[in-house]
Amino acid sequence: MNRPAGATCHSGPVGRVADREAGFAALELAILSPFVLAMLLLVVGLGRVSQGRQLIEAAGAAGARAAALTNSPGQAQTDARQAAADTLTQAGLACAQLQVTVGTGAFRPGGYVQVDVSCQADLSGLALAGLPGSVTLSSSSRSPLETYRDLSGTGA
Repeated sequence: MNRPAGATCHSGPVGRVADREAGFAALELAILSPFVLAMLLLVVGLGRVSQGRQLIEAAGAAGARAAALTNSPGQAQTDARQAAADTLTQAGLACAQLQVTVGTGAFRPGGYVQVDVSCQADLSGLALAGLPGSVTLSSSSRSPLETYRDLSGTGA
């Protein structure tokens, strides 16, 4: 490759345009980086909220299922609360306030049991994305009791 003396790779009209735009890519990156980071944090935050809602639904269903397998309203309350709390603990969802309400008003053969779960989840680690510090997630699940079931507790 023979070049005339003193010629460089940036000589000519194309080379002068490239010299004028030198450094603009770094400037564009510096301007756009905060927006890209905020969008990424927002996507992560919304993903965490969505996953939390799914876990609360699963905890409510587990609580209702556990309550429907018992023989008394008192035992249904205890088992439903324990099942819901265990489901959330195993899934790794930490609730600042967990409230499990068990409705046993229709606890009779052919009736149902209803479990309402409410959890205040902490999102303070994602405050840069504009998400609130915490969000309350709630779920309501209902499980039927068998029509021909002996709820007397004697097992006869």
